[in-house]
Amino acid sequence: MNFASPLISGRLVQRYKRFLADIELDDGSIITAHCPNSGAMLGVNMPGLKVWLSKSPNPNRKLAYTWELVEVPDGSGSFTKVGIDTHLPNKLVAEALVGGRIPELTGYASIRPEVKYAAASRVDFLLTDPDRPPCWLEVKNVHLSRTPPLAEFPDCKAARSTRHLEDLAAQVREGHRAVALFVVQREDCDRFRACADLDPAFAAGLERAADAGVEVLVYACAMSTGAIRISRRIAWDR
Repeated sequence: MNFASPLISGRLVQRYKRFLADIELDDGSIITAHCPNSGAMLGVNMPGLKVWLSKSPNPNRKLAYTWELVEVPDGSGSFTKVGIDTHLPNKLVAEALVGGRIPELTGYASIRPEVKYAAASRVDFLLTDPDRPPCWLEVKNVHLSRTPPLAEFPDCKAARSTRHLEDLAAQVREGHRAVALFVVQREDCDRFRACADLDPAFAAGLERAADAGVEVLVYACAMSTGAIRISRRIAWDR
């Protein structure tokens, strides 16, 4: 996914009220930007971090700027860019599915987003083909890495995500294929683990889902201020 226009750099002053962030731009001015992440943002919301913003061309938009990227220490004395938009992984996956960049999910004739299923859920993607069982694909955003190169999810309690795993397992019991795909919006990780200390229920739920036949895939992204793309599979430390 290419950014529509060049990103604008600055420094994070504070993130607050979940969807707001004050940013000091390079010219010294302070602006309030939309923060497209309602979670805890553990490890990526410290004041002083370098950030990148997009600016909307819509003059009627309440907040012209959107926080897109943050630069954090990678554990080796350098820095890595991290995507903070929790909605972006679905767009990245849609692009990767069409482009055949996730080999485990190629060969389907139809890709449908946001399909209702289970009691009260919507699966991110339903992949279908006349010659194979349907594949129910749930996508999760990952930005947390407390000890690179290990990526972790979630960064806070994630009851809804745990329910999604149960819904996927139910599809496997129906004879369908189900996949939980974790998209790591950073480049400095080569392993992934469920964050059991922050949400033991999710970690246990991921184990149960895998035991039930839900496939767990983890892909890292190539990150730049010009584009973000799904790039490579990384290992799940079960």
